[in-house]
Amino acid sequence: MKIAIHGRNFNESARPFIENMFDELSRRKVEVQLSKSFRTFLDQAGISHHSELVYEKPEELFDARLVVSMGGDGTLLETISHVGKRQTPAIGINVGRLGFLATVSPERITDMIAALETSQFRIDERTLVEVESNIDLFDGLNFGLNDFTITKTDTSSMITVHTYLNDEFLNSYWADGLIVSTPTGSTGYSLSCGGPVLVPHSQNFIVTPISPHNLNVRPLVVEDTAVIRLEVKSRSSNFLVSLDARSRIVDENTQLLVRKAGFIARLIKMKDDSFLNTLRNKLSWGLDMRN
Repeated sequence: MKIAIHGRNFNESARPFIENMFDELSRRKVEVQLSKSFRTFLDQAGISHHSELVYEKPEELFDARLVVSMGGDGTLLETISHVGKRQTPAIGINVGRLGFLATVSPERITDMIAALETSQFRIDERTLVEVESNIDLFDGLNFGLNDFTITKTDTSSMITVHTYLNDEFLNSYWADGLIVSTPTGSTGYSLSCGGPVLVPHSQNFIVTPISPHNLNVRPLVVEDTAVIRLEVKSRSSNFLVSLDARSRIVDENTQLLVRKAGFIARLIKMKDDSFLNTLRNKLSWGLDMRN
């Protein structure tokens, strides 16, 4: 079995589990390729990884059966950007914080490896959002698993986002910004701005304003077949665009079309992993915390 692993710095408390993972992979003779940044961290931390295979760019990934993300949800978003159109299945080990996407705890790493080797898992297919522009916004990585976001920059003043659905005018949002979220991203930034939670396989996007001036403006759920055109006006003439973990500052001449990508992300889930259970546990639903 061939796998690739990408990760970020992790807490010292996770170190024994990580060391055990690499020892277990070596014992099972699993061929491992590491992202360059993660291998550098492991070498500096003195963690033996038993691997000489490294990739620095997404196109250098070999024909891995799957990709393991080691960190939090942000690390898994980076991992999906590495995979891209290959649609290689990815699984997240949560050595970060909240973990809606990276749901495997460090304590279950050995069980995870055994399940992966014997195919005791399921594949969850997730919609990706894609951004088209008249400039290269994100070095060719114009897709994301969670959301595309526009926010103000270089000014405390609001921006105006003229928004069209399939070329029909929807609204001019006077706000700090606007989020176009996938169902997967509905538990992220959009949720903190008052957006609804969507179950992962909903065929929708959420358009969520960030701190809108008009309190009557609410998040809107639209079909994911819609093409969303965005025209932005800012007092500073600049604004920030973000696609998952990638961002850059652009000017008002930037043209933006947001739509569903022509390919998907494939997330590996253990058979006992349930979105509703994760939702309940992470958001503490059903717990009486009044005392």
